[in-house]
Amino acid sequence: MIPATFFPRPKLARDLASKIFTTAPGLASSSGLFLSAPRRTGKSTFIREDLRPALEDLGALVVYADLWVDRQADPGEVIVAAVRSALARHDGVLKRLAKSSGIDKVGVGGLSFSLDRIGLGKGISLTDAFVALSEETGKMIVVVIDEAQDAITTESGTVALFALKAARDELNSTRHHGLRVVATGSSQDKLAMLRSSKDQAFFGAPLVKFPALGADYVQWFCEHVALCAPLDPAAVMPLFAKASFRPEILGAAADVLRFDFELAPEDVSRRFAAAVEEEIATSNAETLRVVHSLTPLQAAVLRVLAASGKDYAPFEAATLELYQASLDNAGPAGSIKADVSNVQQALTALQEKALVWRAARGVYALEDVTLADLLGPLPAADAHNEEVSRKVAREH
Repeated sequence: MIPATFFPRPKLARDLASKIFTTAPGLASSSGLFLSAPRRTGKSTFIREDLRPALEDLGALVVYADLWVDRQADPGEVIVAAVRSALARHDGVLKRLAKSSGIDKVGVGGLSFSLDRIGLGKGISLTDAFVALSEETGKMIVVVIDEAQDAITTESGTVALFALKAARDELNSTRHHGLRVVATGSSQDKLAMLRSSKDQAFFGAPLVKFPALGADYVQWFCEHVALCAPLDPAAVMPLFAKASFRPEILGAAADVLRFDFELAPEDVSRRFAAAVEEEIATSNAETLRVVHSLTPLQAAVLRVLAASGKDYAPFEAATLELYQASLDNAGPAGSIKADVSNVQQALTALQEKALVWRAARGVYALEDVTLADLLGPLPAADAHNEEVSRKVAREH
């Protein structure tokens, strides 16, 4: 029985799984599917609890790699480790790979086949490994990469994506049972970098917005929240929208009331609304506390990046002018100069503070896209800022 702590979305999972399995002439999703949704809106839970079982019900073998399970690990190694884990569960696959690598039997005569032989630049490529897995199981393989945008933050991660592309091309031929790649991420702009350029492994793969939780979730939440008085879904829905559709905000607000032993039933609705507002404010305050600890140049760089969005060109002359104008707006002109060297140092510091994300090829973006709303636009009173911003946009 599904526990009350988990909101199931079986219809969406079955529909998505069916589309992933579909094979038709010119169907782009066979080259990969990219799903974007803001952080903490239930995407990863859906992947693990709904989509994976739905894919397995259709007969798929699912290989799951979460690139955020260890933020210190190289994304390429995380992907390879997930593949090795899937292989380790099939003795027949290991025997096939051992034989192909010149070892007749696994673990015999002092020789043993090690999974370390499989991977990027190893003796056995990911394509060979997936081919062996396909032949042994007779199943379509679905590789799910959660927070996939981080794959292009390292050279190894980028190489892993191309290795998956090569495996996909081979397994989608008529000799095998097919391979699909499903990539999810918390930023649509970042995910787009994996499929919008011809020099990327999954060029042309569809990128779609993952459906947010809605009224059905709110109804379920109100039925299971177990407070001393019921909540009205019609009153909770606008609160959920204000919380950017993040279930954890509603859950945290409910906990505030759950442990208030003097709460009267007639006060539940009012207190719950106040608790949601407080949780939203607390969440924003934690982020802004980090922002307020920045140096003037770091703050200027962050604000210009947030305001520029996809048009951000960190070291162009027009952007350097924007940094300098933002510095001058912040207070009396000082000795800080927004030159290329100082901006590079500022960007590195912002990465270390987990405010800025950088792809391996030098493209920068906000780590969390919701930060742009908290920072707001560059000061509108500065006509120079407005003109330079328009210039940067025209150039891109």
